[in-house]
Amino acid sequence: MNQRVALYLQDAHDLRDGLDYVRYAENHGFEAVWQAESRLVRDAIVPMAAYAAVTERIKVGSGVINNWTRNIGLLAATFLTLDDLAPNRIICGIGAWWDPLAKNVGIERRKPLLAMRETVTTLRRLLNMERVTFHGEFVHVDGIELDVVHGRREPRNVPIFIGATGDLMMEMTGEIADGAVLNYCVPPVYNEKALELLENGAKKSGRTLDQIDRPQLIVCSVDMDHDKAIDSTRELLTQYLAQQPHIAKASGVSQEIVNKIQSILGWPATHEQIQKAKHLVPEDLILKITASGTPDEARAKVAEYKKNGCTCPILYPVGGDVKLLIDTFSQT
Repeated sequence: MNQRVALYLQDAHDLRDGLDYVRYAENHGFEAVWQAESRLVRDAIVPMAAYAAVTERIKVGSGVINNWTRNIGLLAATFLTLDDLAPNRIICGIGAWWDPLAKNVGIERRKPLLAMRETVTTLRRLLNMERVTFHGEFVHVDGIELDVVHGRREPRNVPIFIGATGDLMMEMTGEIADGAVLNYCVPPVYNEKALELLENGAKKSGRTLDQIDRPQLIVCSVDMDHDKAIDSTRELLTQYLAQQPHIAKASGVSQEIVNKIQSILGWPATHEQIQKAKHLVPEDLILKITASGTPDEARAKVAEYKKNGCTCPILYPVGGDVKLLIDTFSQT
């Protein structure tokens, strides 16, 4: 039986090259491709539409968009449109975003749990083709619906996954979402607590942990040269540890290392700053929180995450040869 595996694309590749990678992944039995939307560099929706248009079977997910910048009506219409393009192949991955980015564009992320609950609840009802009136603290809609005149009017099968990091968000994900997109840059044992929280949440809605899908982002640097693979990951981690404190915290990295890296990197970080700070990231950390090395080493590390509750690895290619990564985890 084929193992579940997915590809994660961010902004490191030319978008047209991304289309080739997604087709290649589909031909090698990958279940899904997830498109990131993180820094102010690449929107997720445009690439998702492009991937959906050039493939036939692979699922296409947002990994993840935030719940602050798209009006709920537009958000629902966007995923309805993507589902029109690729029926039953679209996944809505959504997260609570992070500072300083949100703050720097004028968004105050207050009560993130309530804001996410209102978004997910309303989005699901709209995609179910219901007429919705909802007056919450963040979502205010009056008698709206996805008023399809031309095309399919039936409820849409668009699973909603939350990219959860904090304990309370993880527990709520188990309660209200179809799945959790588990974080990258964490050791496999991190999942033990995440699964416990998801199970607690699932019980609140009368479900079991097995009913909550748990794909996990995994930074994956594959090269025939072990040292080259490690060095590629080191550059990525330098940036992540400085700019995404929630990931740094979840990874278990010492605050001292994080502070040193932050003292060198600005926002946005320059290539020169990353090169200057990258020596601060030790190899044992890279091996602990990523799947980096030769193909055999990468496969062995990914197996650890699966053993610890990840249902589908979402492999984030670092380094130059994306097709080598796909070949390494090919299911054909």
